[in-house]
Amino acid sequence: MALLEGTAATSIADVRSAPVSRFSPHFNKAALAASLAAHTIDYVFLGKELGGRPEQPAMYTQGVADYAKMAASPDFQRGIARLMQEAERGRVAVMCSEADPLDCHRCLLVARALGGAGVDIGHILASGTIMPHAEAEDRLLQLADLAEAGLLLSSRDDRLAEAYRARARKVAYAMPRKA
Repeated sequence: MALLEGTAATSIADVRSAPVSRFSPHFNKAALAASLAAHTIDYVFLGKELGGRPEQPAMYTQGVADYAKMAASPDFQRGIARLMQEAERGRVAVMCSEADPLDCHRCLLVARALGGAGVDIGHILASGTIMPHAEAEDRLLQLADLAEAGLLLSSRDDRLAEAYRARARKVAYAMPRKA
C-alpha cells in the first residue's frame, strides 16, 4: 500500500496467472482485493488474459511461454482492451510478482503492448521511484548489448524488438520438464 500511495492509482490490475502466494498470503487474490477495497482501490483480475503462464499449449515454443504468440492471441487483445478501459476511468497499476520490470512479463509483454498503443507507462520500483518505460527499454537495450546501432540492427525499433525477444527467452515461464 505504501508503494501505491504516491501513484494516485485508482485500481490494480493483477496479471498473475495464479493469484496466490505461499510466502505472502496477503497477496492472495481475495485478501488483496479486500485490502485494496479498504483503501478505495479497485481490484481487477486479468491473469487469464494477460498472465505469463498461458494454459493453451499453442502459446509455448519449445516449452517456454512465447510472448509474441501470446500478444497476438484474442484473449490477450481482450485483456489489453479491458486494461485500457480501466485506464479511461482512472490510473491503473498493473501488478505481478517480480520486483524488476525486466524480469517480468508485466514489462516485457503487457507494457510493451500498451506502449505500442501509445499509453504512457511508468514502472513502480521497490524504492517507490517511478521509472518511465522508455528508461526500462534503455536498460533492456544495455542488457542485450544493443544500445548502439549495429550493422544488422540499425534502428532503435529493430534493436528493441531483438532485445525484447532475447530477454523474454531468458525470463519467460518454462513448463517443467517431464522425467
